[in-house]
Amino acid sequence: MPAYAIAHLRDVTPHAEVAEYIDRITATFEPYGGRFLVHGTAHETVEGDWPGAVVMIAFPTLAEARAWWNSPAYREIAPLRTRHARGDIILVDGVPEGYDPGSTAQAVRASLAPGDAGTAG
Repeated sequence: MPAYAIAHLRDVTPHAEVAEYIDRITATFEPYGGRFLVHGTAHETVEGDWPGAVVMIAFPTLAEARAWWNSPAYREIAPLRTRHARGDIILVDGVPEGYDPGSTAQAVRASLAPGDAGTAG
């Protein structure tokens, strides 16, 4: 099942180290099957507040995403980013092919206390 590394970066200060990080990051994730899905593109916030930038890297599995994150190659360059940007980064499983959100809706309904189910109007 695919997995993703998603970063929400804020307060990025332009710096030579940031450019070096960008130059070197691809070589750190390619051995784990990673590839950029979102990087260096503008985003449109349609609800809420999301200042900053979004980066998204796809991996074949969550195990490979974790292996990349913990790899010596990535750990070596991470400070080039963290010294010049604040951010939140998550690793998350994707959904399998043919995923049906109806099963998640059923699980939510099953977790509701009696009387909390509501009705559709």
